[in-house]
Amino acid sequence: MAFDGAVKSEIGQGLLLLVAVEDADSEFDLDYAVRKVTQMRIFSDSEDKMNLSIQDISGEILSISQFTLYADTRKGNRPSFSAAGKPAFAQMMYEKFDEKLSEIISTKTGKFGADMQVKLLNDGPVTIILDTKEARR
Repeated sequence: MAFDGAVKSEIGQGLLLLVAVEDADSEFDLDYAVRKVTQMRIFSDSEDKMNLSIQDISGEILSISQFTLYADTRKGNRPSFSAAGKPAFAQMMYEKFDEKLSEIISTKTGKFGADMQVKLLNDGPVTIILDTKEARR
């Protein structure tokens, strides 16, 4: 991941997380997401089955804030981002999330609000959406 013309963070095998926050998110959402991300068995074992967690493979995480995941495209041609968390709250939650992750697994981050260039080599490809809203119910 690069910004200001220089590479700032990179990882080897692991997960690229695109993280969005809404104002309804709480400590519960952070803890739930950290538990899921670090324990989800999505890496291949010796039989090529998705059976290992990021902890099992001693992987790394690159966490990037991405408010545009809350884009509402139902009306018109310009996305609305009104569902995304207010910037100060979203930054605080994003940073807490990254701190909690780093207590468990090597975690590198982007810069909140920065224009970043992110390169990804997607092995699989496997892309998973984790929405903590469903867990709140």
